[in-house]
Amino acid sequence: MELNRRQFFRICAGGMAGTTVASLGFLSSFSVHAETRQYKLLKAKETRNNCTYCSVGCGMLMYSLGDSAKNVQQSIYHIEGDPDHPVSRGSLCPKGAGVLDYIHSETRLRYPEYRAPGSDKWQRISWDDAIDRIARLMKKDRDANFIEKNAQGLTVNRWTTTAMLCSSAASNETGILDGKFTRSLGMVAIDCQARLCHGPTVSALAPTFGRGAMTNNWVDIKNANVVLIMGGNAAEAHPVGFKWVVEAQTKNDATVLVVDPRFNRSAVVADFYAPIRAGSDTAFLLGVIRYLLEHDQVQHEYVRHYTNAGLIVREDYAFNDGLFSGYDANKRQYDKSSWFYQLDAQGNALRDDTFSHPRCVWNLLKAHVDRYTPEMVSRLCGTTVEDFTHICGVLASTSKPDRTATILYALGWTHHSAGAQIIRAAAMLQLLLGNIGMAGGGVNALRGHSNIQGYTDLGLLSINLPGYMPLPSEKQPDYQTYISQITPPSLGVNEVNYWQNTSKFFVSMMKSFWGEHATADNNWGYDWLPKWDRLYDVMTQAEMMQEGKINGYIVQGFNPLAAFPDKNKSSRALAKLKYMVVIDPLATESSSFWQNHGEMNDVNPADIQTEVFRLPSSCFAEEDGSIVNSSRWLQWHWAAAEPPGEALHDAKILGRLFMRLRELYQQEGGANPAPLLNVSWDYADPYDPQPEEIAREANGKALRDLYDDNGVLIAKKGEQLSSFAQLRADGSTSSYCWVYCGSWTAKGNQMANRDNSDPYGLGCTPGWAWSWPANRRILYNRASADPSGKPWDAKRALPHWDGQRWTGMDVADYSQAAPDSNVGPFIMNPEGVGRLFSLDKMNDGPFPEHYEPIESPIGSNPLHPAVVSSPVVRIFEADKANMGKVDDFPYVATTYSITELFRHWTKHARLNAIAQPDQFIEIGEALAQEKGIVAGDVVKVSSRRGYIKAKAVVTRRLQTLTIDGKRINTVGIPCHWGFEGATRKGFLANTLTQSVGDANSQTPEYKAFLVNIEKA
Repeated sequence: MELNRRQFFRICAGGMAGTTVASLGFLSSFSVHAETRQYKLLKAKETRNNCTYCSVGCGMLMYSLGDSAKNVQQSIYHIEGDPDHPVSRGSLCPKGAGVLDYIHSETRLRYPEYRAPGSDKWQRISWDDAIDRIARLMKKDRDANFIEKNAQGLTVNRWTTTAMLCSSAASNETGILDGKFTRSLGMVAIDCQARLCHGPTVSALAPTFGRGAMTNNWVDIKNANVVLIMGGNAAEAHPVGFKWVVEAQTKNDATVLVVDPRFNRSAVVADFYAPIRAGSDTAFLLGVIRYLLEHDQVQHEYVRHYTNAGLIVREDYAFNDGLFSGYDANKRQYDKSSWFYQLDAQGNALRDDTFSHPRCVWNLLKAHVDRYTPEMVSRLCGTTVEDFTHICGVLASTSKPDRTATILYALGWTHHSAGAQIIRAAAMLQLLLGNIGMAGGGVNALRGHSNIQGYTDLGLLSINLPGYMPLPSEKQPDYQTYISQITPPSLGVNEVNYWQNTSKFFVSMMKSFWGEHATADNNWGYDWLPKWDRLYDVMTQAEMMQEGKINGYIVQGFNPLAAFPDKNKSSRALAKLKYMVVIDPLATESSSFWQNHGEMNDVNPADIQTEVFRLPSSCFAEEDGSIVNSSRWLQWHWAAAEPPGEALHDAKILGRLFMRLRELYQQEGGANPAPLLNVSWDYADPYDPQPEEIAREANGKALRDLYDDNGVLIAKKGEQLSSFAQLRADGSTSSYCWVYCGSWTAKGNQMANRDNSDPYGLGCTPGWAWSWPANRRILYNRASADPSGKPWDAKRALPHWDGQRWTGMDVADYSQAAPDSNVGPFIMNPEGVGRLFSLDKMNDGPFPEHYEPIESPIGSNPLHPAVVSSPVVRIFEADKANMGKVDDFPYVATTYSITELFRHWTKHARLNAIAQPDQFIEIGEALAQEKGIVAGDVVKVSSRRGYIKAKAVVTRRLQTLTIDGKRINTVGIPCHWGFEGATRKGFLANTLTQSVGDANSQTPEYKAFLVNIEKA
């Protein structure tokens, strides 16, 4: 039987992945296909679910056997794509095709295990013993280290010595329990996978547009005239979503551009490819902006009315020699007060719509990008002037109102020490072209994990709360100070300023957290929220562990040893813990960090005194609940089977642990038990909260009868709310996450909607699932119409004014105000417009600027030699000595993903392991020749932090580039292997990466660091 790779996955997805050997050729093709179809239909139960990997959110049909008799468990034996799903339309990528082998992986955890301090083995433990021991350890640590008041006597109620990492693939409902569990205990050192992937997306897009999410959606890509894929590789990392790029090409005659250090799978089908040096994307994008301004290729009416180009900036704002005004070299941070508008006596921003004022944003931007000539871009990026100007011209063609470009990016932009500013530059570019709010436009962050968007929405980051509200700091000691500081003031320009409703969102959230105990008299339980004093992100957590300042670690659906920067530092950090609890379906490297695996993990178990618990949890196929795809769609899925062995759902694990802690505090007292005892955990079975009741809580309900301004009853007491417009600041409503309000209304579960009709033909399917906010499918869609309400492009009309109301294919991202009401389309910003100048909302400058990676291959910055790298980059003093220099490490390395594997999960699936069994690295032909390396050689790649060994793939995909007169080679490092799983053992790629983070999001740098390479 002859099979290529595509046929191999197709057959396995047809029902044989659970018995992978059958698809290797031992059966004829006829009998394989015939048996598959016959078997699937016999006594099968069909369950609808969504893929657990990337955030395309593909639909899956799961088939299980089991006659529902007592003591008979369903067993999933076949999975295929859901043909009704409007994004995936029945397709699954190689990862999704192999998901059955993940569900039935031999490395699935089936019962709780315990590793004693200094031990070299696991031992089985009962659930009751595990929960009781963990609760005792947590209570002991909390009672000893809880800080009720800080040195100034202010109530802060924080617990810093036990931390938690939250999953990126668990359901929203599990995430809500995570939030209640951690915050009621006073934990501040919590984080989720977003910190290590798309944190810079929120940090960049929210200051620009008002929200930090993908602006459009997967299907809308088909409406584009130009698709720029840069900072990502959609064909590789999001293969099913990429079909909409191909559809744009084939049905809309779209031009696809790829700019990437590698000639990747996206480039194979692109119309034009240009190489770029890893870490120089900001320079490239600012060069495009300069081209647009110089050649007058902007959509002028859009820019004039819908951006802050005409607003006037303070006189004391400046940028000189690589530094913005306000820099403090001792603190390594900016005083950002000069990064603001000039205001009149009433506090309104001054503007000049003629763009003649020298201090208006338009003129400051022109001056700022003037240095980014095509020659300078080529010098910094290695892209030829000809290739660069060609791309500029193609993008410039979409400055016309009837043409749009979409930008697709992922970790290739976020994984940089200045990642947020790369994304900011892309957002500014799209504002100048008039491509925001348009069908086929937008800045589209392609999220990498199935529910990373949801966990971001739910505020599971160290200083966040649900709905993108900040966790209070100790500088906000009372409710009124907090609300006044986080509610943006009016600027008197085109405004809706929807964040003026912050108090309604916050109070409703607090009523969800603390129920009847949150009252006006106690400021809605404000004191019970922990108040932070410093950042507690993952980089800080690793640092604090090394310093002995974190004793306990709860790791849920996360693999920090494989994911954190500088694996060896992480290993040392975990070894300093007193206890660690791992909640996961799989045996991960993190859970066995104390085991010796030779060169791959050279440790002595006897020296490691960390007490480790490994608790088996369910996977996506075994739980009900909702996950949010990259398009902000909340999609409900259903369980097709129970978890294997003694494994439990995450909610049941958290419920048991929470209730045991609560019992201990009720019986014994301890450090400030009030937040824990008062938190609302009023589920039918508090030891096993059900997804449906949690989802209703996320939406919110009326706590008493609600009336509108005219005295009309709009919601009865106890009724589910239908919109966040119904939320109140007087305690009469509850809603855990205000952006989810509308997801489960009095009409039922809107996330379970399955109407895939597309009445306008533009890929808007409002009856499928539910999209936040308010089931809106394209954000800022008011900007798709001109100031009078007429669509810029009648063929791709979104909401438009029909003379009486806003109507069209999508829910208007706007009030029902008439076009002449002078209300801007970017309703979350006080100015009502998109920001070319981001004010004081970012830590490293109101305009993007090219800074070299901390490990620079040229060691200088031609733009400002005195300031080579970002002066406010996130780096700890102890890590500075771990930074490599080009003399010892002359090559640029960049990490990436491959289609057949997903992070460190699918190496546990036999099918995927067969497809990609061996760890490899990629090098270009020129470098291979220089080093005497041939394909298949085992090579050693080393950085200042450590080394890995892998097989060499010699390829033309990586070119030698000329950067500032120097010939620079790139080494490509896939990030998937490790010493656990079904693949052959491999090194963790993050052994090589440095501990350096973005100044805004603290997301580490994985995409541009220095290495050396030699034959092993």
